[in-house]
Amino acid sequence: MSGPVDGLDPFDVRRARGTTGLLGQFNRAGVLSAADIHVARRIGGLAGADDDTALLGAALAVRAPRLGHVCVDLATIATTASSEMEEADLSGLAWPEVGPWVGGLAASPLVGPDRPLRLEGTTLYLDRYWAEERQVARDLVDLADQPAPGIDLEVLATGIDRLFGPAERAGRPEPGGGRPPPGGGPPDLQRLAAASAVLRRVAVIAGGPGTGKTTTVARLLALVDDQAAAQGRPPPLVALAAPTGKAAARLQEAVHEAAGRLAVDDAERARLLDLRGVTLHRLLGFNPGNRSRFRHHRLNRLAHDVVVVDETSMVSLSLMARLVEAVRPEARLVLVGDPEQLASVEAGAVLGDIVGPAAQGPMLRAPARRTLAQVTGSVVPDPPPGLPAPDRPIGDGVVVLRRVYRFGGAIAGLAEAVRTGRADEALDRLAADDGTVTWIDRDVAADGLSAGLEPVRGAAVANGRALVEAARAGQAATALEALGGFRLLCAHRHGPAGATTWRATVEGWLDAEVGGLADGGPWYAGRPLLVTENDYGLRLFNGDTGVVVAAPGDRVVAAFERGGEVVEVSPTRLAAVDTVYAMTVHKAQGSQFDTVAVVLPGPESPILTRELLYTAITRARHALLLVGTEASVRAAVGRPIARASGLRRALWGDGR
Repeated sequence: MSGPVDGLDPFDVRRARGTTGLLGQFNRAGVLSAADIHVARRIGGLAGADDDTALLGAALAVRAPRLGHVCVDLATIATTASSEMEEADLSGLAWPEVGPWVGGLAASPLVGPDRPLRLEGTTLYLDRYWAEERQVARDLVDLADQPAPGIDLEVLATGIDRLFGPAERAGRPEPGGGRPPPGGGPPDLQRLAAASAVLRRVAVIAGGPGTGKTTTVARLLALVDDQAAAQGRPPPLVALAAPTGKAAARLQEAVHEAAGRLAVDDAERARLLDLRGVTLHRLLGFNPGNRSRFRHHRLNRLAHDVVVVDETSMVSLSLMARLVEAVRPEARLVLVGDPEQLASVEAGAVLGDIVGPAAQGPMLRAPARRTLAQVTGSVVPDPPPGLPAPDRPIGDGVVVLRRVYRFGGAIAGLAEAVRTGRADEALDRLAADDGTVTWIDRDVAADGLSAGLEPVRGAAVANGRALVEAARAGQAATALEALGGFRLLCAHRHGPAGATTWRATVEGWLDAEVGGLADGGPWYAGRPLLVTENDYGLRLFNGDTGVVVAAPGDRVVAAFERGGEVVEVSPTRLAAVDTVYAMTVHKAQGSQFDTVAVVLPGPESPILTRELLYTAITRARHALLLVGTEASVRAAVGRPIARASGLRRALWGDGR
């Protein structure tokens, strides 16, 4: 029996049966799902619109957030649209001409105030996302447009010298708190980032892993404390937050670790050590009955004076809208994260849009540049060449850290080549095989899971052996340390290059070498665990990892690390865990391991992007094993995620 000729099986749930015209054609090609079409028809019926091209626009606007976009650009969608069907040919689709299409939508009852769709130029939004994007831009500009009030520049300069070390200055402080220009050393971006976050009401501390973002956060919190003390005010109320419980716990631990090394008095150190990280949902007051609304909002603001949000790249447009409306106008909002990493799984690439052209270099306006130079004693880099002169308030608070402290050499060079889209350089660095980066040019789908993979097997088994031996000996701390020694990362969950397949493969390798894993049942000593759902009662969060270890009385316990201490839990209390010999790159965001093996899918995989490869590479501290073909590497480097959004334009203006 032959298969369907139109790409979708008649019984496939993605097919909208009985649909004709443009919607039917685009559904059969796999561009639109049945859900996209049903929603478009529904809003069309409510608005009294039945024009085929208008309904196509509506269906594409519904489709956009499902794929991470905030809107659909009708001028480019014909060349950027993808199909859910492998090997689908989209060349024959009857795309409407852009001009008449946009004109027809502008006159359609579907579009306009109090209507389900909004049209901005050639971009079409669902009204909800249009409103959220405008609100985020307006709130951020309002925060950024005014400096933080009452800053004592002399106290700030003294604090920066104390916390970052003295800088060479051209002279002594001037009367009235001013300072002479710096003497001219190389720019210290951490100093600039901390000072900017004190001086501005909205600031962004961006950068890749190991660039000192959380260390800078701890120092800026001490600097804000200094300002309050100098003015006789109570210490500021600080919130540490992140989109996930795992990320919030890491932020808390990083701030506590940095606080132990800072040149601050005992009271200041105690206040930093007393800070607790929470999820954004908990900070805003999660409402179980309404997932899009929180207890804190524009009419019931957060009480905090400083709100620090880590891993902001994972924050969606909708969640950012709820956050910025809840921050008090006189408070500081500090966004921390890596704009080059994978964005939120929901709509928007908010951190990347906020950083905008400042990813190429500071985009501070002249007054902000002068003040930063005075208080930091550091050279403020010139604006990036080829861009219009900085004239937007958002740029005064954005600093991107580039110097990597945690890893270097071949890994840092490879990550930078991938980040900047230089495929030839990335392949040259992979081929160099300097002992830090090893490239295994294999297609696991075609070659199988064993051919040529001896380096991966060797690293996985060596680490697994150390993990199992420590776990069987009841040495929980040693086992947890070994857990961070190696991780295998995949783009997909399923398939030959998927985490599920590789999880079983690595477990089989280890059982063959060490033996006895199956004898212990599902909770065998040495089993590495991945928490897949938040458990606030146990203080375990989605993405946390642990290990099963032997305990007295022929028992086993699940051990997790929390704040430098080992927490032991009965396995029977764990409701949602997986074995974590392998995990997806998405799950690994925010974590790092001594050695990382990355298994790439074929070049045709739509998940294989520049951001995914960059994120995977930068999970490695000391060694990287990359399994994938040249075609897959080139496909990833040449495929940056381009999410349709108007936030960058609203914050930075056209042409930036």
